[in-house]
Amino acid sequence: MTSPAARAVSATKIYGQGDTKVTALNDVSVDFARGEFTAIMGPSGSGKSTLMHCLAALDDLTEGSVYLGDVELTGMGDRELTELRRDKIGFIFQSFNLIPTLTAKENIVLPASIAGRTTNKEWFDQVIGILGIGDRLGHRPSEMSGGQQQRVAAARALASRPEIIFGDEPSGNLDSKSGAELLGFMRQAVDEHGQTIVMVTHDAISASYADRIVFLADGKIVDEMLEPTAEKVLDRIKTLEA
Repeated sequence: MTSPAARAVSATKIYGQGDTKVTALNDVSVDFARGEFTAIMGPSGSGKSTLMHCLAALDDLTEGSVYLGDVELTGMGDRELTELRRDKIGFIFQSFNLIPTLTAKENIVLPASIAGRTTNKEWFDQVIGILGIGDRLGHRPSEMSGGQQQRVAAARALASRPEIIFGDEPSGNLDSKSGAELLGFMRQAVDEHGQTIVMVTHDAISASYADRIVFLADGKIVDEMLEPTAEKVLDRIKTLEA
């Protein structure tokens, strides 16, 4: 048995204290399998973004542990965490987070460049071809549409073939056609290339691209769903929000 790509063990995250104390995660234990596409869903304030941020080493826990593969992130120093995020994790954010002064190509290869690595040309060309941004590689973000920028952000996440990709509402700023193309490519990266993806979303159609959905409410995991459809997801969300 191989270890999960990521996991949380008794993860608790508390913000503030006294009257302002908020428990965002309450003793959450969950595994994310390698080579799978998992969506995290739940009502606003359920803890889904907090869970992803802690798994991705963007925030630390109050109690409990998180692991990337066999490596425990809890207690790591800032430098170790920075290197781990750079070398092992890809991110697709709703807000793109592209460097405005760099071209699309420079943005895509930036993580590998910082790490002193070269990007595999065959894989790079394949990613660019599937995402349909070959004619935009010399453009800066201000010269591209939102959909094109999000495709560049997705290419950046995938270009170095990280161990795991975290997506925070990756299609949230896209029109339905562009969003479906991006999610279809993420699905393809899992099916054909064994990529591991964990995505936070509130959208039932986006979640239906996943192999598995983890549902949170009030900082706890309350349900899971395998082989989701948009209809099944909508029905389940209604009961969570009732």
